[in-house]
Amino acid sequence: MIPSSIEWLNNNQGVLSVILFIITIGLGWASGIFRTLRQKPKMKISLLPGPTFCCTYLIGEKHGKYDVHRTGIALYLHIANIGSAPSSIERVSIGYHWNITPFSIQWLKYRIGWFWLHDQTAALMDFQAKIGENLKIYPFLTQKSILSGESAETFLEVGRSTNGAVYFEQSDSWGACFPVVTDNKVKLQVRVTDVFSNKHQATFEVPAVSFEEARKYNPSFGKTLADLHGKPLPVDILPAAESYCHEAANPRI
Repeated sequence: MIPSSIEWLNNNQGVLSVILFIITIGLGWASGIFRTLRQKPKMKISLLPGPTFCCTYLIGEKHGKYDVHRTGIALYLHIANIGSAPSSIERVSIGYHWNITPFSIQWLKYRIGWFWLHDQTAALMDFQAKIGENLKIYPFLTQKSILSGESAETFLEVGRSTNGAVYFEQSDSWGACFPVVTDNKVKLQVRVTDVFSNKHQATFEVPAVSFEEARKYNPSFGKTLADLHGKPLPVDILPAAESYCHEAANPRI
């Protein structure tokens, strides 16, 4: 058996060389494919101290028997690429649970599942905080700064990070279409979509604040949709003491 095998190998060295060459090429190609598949961006999302909060406020209109309200959300995000390939941040979305009673029609969809805000709102002013006699300006993540015209870097090489504020104003809503507040906190899911359509998610609890508190970080908080619709908010017409926050919104339905 062994002598015949040796004789066959000696007589077919050319064929054997071709076979070994094909196997080598195949293994090299497969390993290259696997290496490419392993090279993916991975975005780690965290929150930084600063303009991170949620606020629901009335807008002075009615939808049937219900007061119309809007929800504004600001987050100061830190995003790091801890994967194995570079990528750009394409979109940031935010999900929350509706403040809806159990077993109603939309309960499974929006109380167990998430209601998503996919489109950021253009803030009319920079987010800011007064520190002593100085004013700290927080960078936007995707929007350009009103003051400097700059925005954060959204193309992230492996091992690089960026930070910036994102801002959302939910369109006119009523009833229970506002976030659940538990111990003055709102649970949010943050989803970052990169340029390759990979989705990176993290869940946080952020403070639920009054309208006055929200405007300490941005005097134009809640004004973008109001200005677009040409209908000022009650807080911009009435004295500040008569402004609204999430406690004034409708009871759950």
